[in-house]
Amino acid sequence: MRLSRRPEPFDSDEYLYELKIDGFRALAHISEGKGELISRNGNVYRGFAELATSIAEHLKVEDAVLDGEIACIDGEGRPVFKDLLFWKSTCVFVAFDLLYLNGKDLRTLPFIERKRQLRKLLRRDFSSNRS
Repeated sequence: MRLSRRPEPFDSDEYLYELKIDGFRALAHISEGKGELISRNGNVYRGFAELATSIAEHLKVEDAVLDGEIACIDGEGRPVFKDLLFWKSTCVFVAFDLLYLNGKDLRTLPFIERKRQLRKLLRRDFSSNRS
């Protein structure tokens, strides 16, 4: 979903609010242990092949599509767009939606349910890597 402009701030229980990550919007496609990051125009981000591979290696899934943002993060956890443009630091993928998982199209599920499944997927992966 693209951002929309509003003339004034609002508050509603019908909306989920998230921080804006200043980076490149991307879909992470994972299949058969391989990953690709795809732009909103459908182009493969070839310069981020190493990041795509890392995502695929860390998520133990048959196949998946995650919606997110490629960004460079500073020591305080804030995105630094200039670093992303000029390749000045390591890039990360910030996932905020899970669209497809292990043969199932999740797009018909409510957004909050997809967020829960994404959280479980990430928690399971990262908890298994801790010592």
